[in-house]
Amino acid sequence: MLKIKTPKSGKARREIEKRAPKLVENGKKTLILQGTKTSNVLNAVLTEIYQLKKGSAVRFTRKNENIRPFESGGETSLEFFSLKTDCSLFVFGSHSKKRPDNLVIGRTYDHHIYDLIEVGVENFKSMESFGYDKKLAPKVGSKPFIAFIGEGFESIDELKHLKEVLLDLLRGEAVENLNLAGLDHAYICTAVSSNRVFFSHCALRLKKSGTIVPRMELVEVGPSMDLVVRRHRLPNDSVRKGAMKTAKDQPKKKVKNVGQDVIQGKVGKIYVPDQQVGSVALPNKAKGLKRERREAKMKPNEGGAPKKQKEDSE
Repeated sequence: MLKIKTPKSGKARREIEKRAPKLVENGKKTLILQGTKTSNVLNAVLTEIYQLKKGSAVRFTRKNENIRPFESGGETSLEFFSLKTDCSLFVFGSHSKKRPDNLVIGRTYDHHIYDLIEVGVENFKSMESFGYDKKLAPKVGSKPFIAFIGEGFESIDELKHLKEVLLDLLRGEAVENLNLAGLDHAYICTAVSSNRVFFSHCALRLKKSGTIVPRMELVEVGPSMDLVVRRHRLPNDSVRKGAMKTAKDQPKKKVKNVGQDVIQGKVGKIYVPDQQVGSVALPNKAKGLKRERREAKMKPNEGGAPKKQKEDSE
């Protein structure tokens, strides 16, 4: 039998509660790591991806020998690191003669490999190679625009898959309300061919337009690169079905005696109990009390014979 260990300290208990399933999940974290052999270009790419994801990414700088995501048994170490760091996205870099400057981007479900896509990096330009006003540099935690240009993202399976993975990687935490001042950069992905995508990163400059909505200008701040799709692996139907399952929204508890009206809005009903005025205690000197007593004395004689009047004696 497997021995189940329960957390003994408050810190461990809180950490387990953070990782427990929720109706509204936390933001996705990204694990960035590398294989046994890398190149200078690939190291720069991994570092700049970490800079773009700062605050929601974990970077491993040591070399990892046993990670081969596309081979059976080669994903064990990767799933272990995903469990330890609580990351549901990963970017793995490796370099070889057959696949130079290779990036594997993948997602996990329940800390097991969900899907994978492998791309090669070409024509890389770092942030340092772009000259711009440093005030335009994107802030940590800001939300980006993401644009996918080209029909290939709707018709080619490999580019469809790449679009889904890049959206998960770059969009950050899902929010309901957004401040326009928090949108300060944009990711632009252009489908050049059936297996090549040009990726660029631009800052947004807000200028006066004479109206409430400002005019926006794009200033390229880097990095930029060509992503060449090499291999990809989609999830099984059963795994996809389990990952797409959502919890049913709990029905709102009905509030009694409250309704909605088109004109008046929220309308409430108030029920007042019967007021038993006859049982209310009145003061002894009440003016109406003497009248009530006279009426009460006269009631038994109503409808009967009148009282005999006393005859005058002698």
